[in-house]
Amino acid sequence: MTAGEHATEDLLRELAPQVLGVLVRRHGRFEECEDAVQEAVLAAVVQWPAEGVPDNPRGWLVTIASRRLVDQARSDSARRAREVRVVAQETGPEVPDVDDTLALLFLCCHASLTPASQTALTLRAVGGLTTAEIAHAFLVPEATMAARISRAKQRVRAAGSRFAMPAPHEWQERLDVVLHVLYLIFNEGYTATSGGDLHRTDLSHEAVRLTRTVHRRLPEDGEVAGLLALMLLTDARRAARVTPSGDLVPLADQDRALWDGDLIAEGVALVTEAMGPGAMSPGVDSRVDLVTGAMERPPLGPYRLQAAIAATHASAERAEDTDWRQVHVLYRILERVAPNPMVTLNRAIALAEIEGPEAGLGLLATLDGDDRMAGHHRLHAVRAHLLEKTGDLASAREHYGRAARGTASLAERRYLESRARRLRAPADPPAQEDVT
Repeated sequence: MTAGEHATEDLLRELAPQVLGVLVRRHGRFEECEDAVQEAVLAAVVQWPAEGVPDNPRGWLVTIASRRLVDQARSDSARRAREVRVVAQETGPEVPDVDDTLALLFLCCHASLTPASQTALTLRAVGGLTTAEIAHAFLVPEATMAARISRAKQRVRAAGSRFAMPAPHEWQERLDVVLHVLYLIFNEGYTATSGGDLHRTDLSHEAVRLTRTVHRRLPEDGEVAGLLALMLLTDARRAARVTPSGDLVPLADQDRALWDGDLIAEGVALVTEAMGPGAMSPGVDSRVDLVTGAMERPPLGPYRLQAAIAATHASAERAEDTDWRQVHVLYRILERVAPNPMVTLNRAIALAEIEGPEAGLGLLATLDGDDRMAGHHRLHAVRAHLLEKTGDLASAREHYGRAARGTASLAERRYLESRARRLRAPADPPAQEDVT
């Protein structure tokens, strides 16, 4: 694909949800509008390389898609007349409605849908990914994903949801769902839950692009800024997370020269502004500021706090320079703001760096009775890491093995198995190869 074709593809991916938003706002009929937009995009793919990108590409797409809707409605003369009038209005410059893409995100993240359906519909309608691309990303047959997306559209229609911004009393809850869906998309792209590749960059990049769109529309929202910062700071480490052969490299062992400095600078700036003056300055005083600031300012949300943790890691030139006390304070606040066993799991790592591995293992023990963590491979992996630091190599090896068997990610499994092999005593018999 040439640079020009890449530029056209990027432009169409950005414009498609905007055009869909215009059509759904004016006409309703989500499915018909989506079909019309897809036909307009296909027309652009054919015509623009030969004829050039029009001066008003968004208006061009709206016009073509609107004509497609008119063709669909020819049997109804009254509707046809109405649609023709709409098409006629598109001959002038198209004035973007800045809320269209955001309203479309709210529609795709409707409360009647499961998180899996919200994610799939968002990627299809707002992200512009094809059903085949989404199916490939989540390792399911295309027919399965097509059925999931179709059911999601039917549920939205059955719920009678309007294409509009939510009422004031619904705003925060609906925005929280949108941010959570974008967070899920990014996480699946950054650390795939299954398959041979650790990264699925199409998903992580799409999540960043969509979150940038939301941030442009809600620049004053601290949690939106925090989520974007978290994505940028996390994605900045992507090149250092795997070896050329695809093996996982843990954070402490990564070559930080491979981290993307531009993404780190942008992410740190975003989270610094979102957290408030002085909150991200290094040193003991800043840790006090974080605690008192969290009490004095409007409540901090989970994305700003996670971004602040990522920024603390990103600001350390070497792994041993990491301000683990600040990381631990941030996790303590995050536990209060958004209690979750994964937060406690990560706090145990920070606590072990401050007070020793036994302290971390003691905190991990509080998770053993949590059904949400039963058999979770990350609990076994962290326990193995801390047991290794105490010198209990046999127990560490056992838990590395359990963690390896518990993950569907081949990259993670290879890493965990290599850790277990490294701890095997010379007298131990060789492990039986798993051929299942």
